[in-house]
Amino acid sequence: MSPRPRTQMTALEERFQLVPAAAPALGTLLGLLETDPFAPTTVVDAAVAIDAHVADALVALELDPIRSAHRIADIGSGAGVPGLVLAAALPDARVDLVESNGRKCAFIEGAADAMGLTNVDVVRARAEEWSAGVGVIDAVTVRAVAPLNVLVEYASPLLVLGGALVAWKGQRDAEEEADGAAAAAATGLSPVEVRPVHPWDGAEHLHLHVYAKVASTPKRYPRRAGMASKRPLRAAS
Repeated sequence: MSPRPRTQMTALEERFQLVPAAAPALGTLLGLLETDPFAPTTVVDAAVAIDAHVADALVALELDPIRSAHRIADIGSGAGVPGLVLAAALPDARVDLVESNGRKCAFIEGAADAMGLTNVDVVRARAEEWSAGVGVIDAVTVRAVAPLNVLVEYASPLLVLGGALVAWKGQRDAEEEADGAAAAAATGLSPVEVRPVHPWDGAEHLHLHVYAKVASTPKRYPRRAGMASKRPLRAAS
């Protein structure tokens, strides 16, 4: 790791009180993103990726539902972010990385092995079709996948009562948030907070949207694969 990312990693270790094994594992992930031609992301330079991927994921540790989770599911994990990062930071939590694309799953599996993570399972499936995850997840994380109403429908069947969905988003959008609240009301979730976050110096308009599972999800959810995005739940106009 070059000097600048190394300095940034030290700052992240201190800010988030990372366990000793986390920084080397995260350094390995940054190296893979930079050198593996099959890494499924366009942000590969370590000096940029440590902010855009690592710090951006670690900022969720500021939320108690993430810090205290025994089992986390990262939906649409892509390059393994935030799932692999949180798995490195939370070695006592089991982290399921749910991704339907086979090549992305292969990258995530290789990265988890290279990072020395023993608390990760890679699940090749769509969230709507992952029956083994229904009702057993403490926290669902999701970044750069879909609008809030779609994410709520993906997450709600997976969560235990009292569990939480944490969704990474940029600038706030009132219409999207209203649709998310409508989807939450239909599926047993409730909006808790929209937290502005500053994972790195100069970061702007970044937010974590947090929903809690407050009631059982109706049996009609999840709808069959693709329906959440094709016919999303919306607020009444």
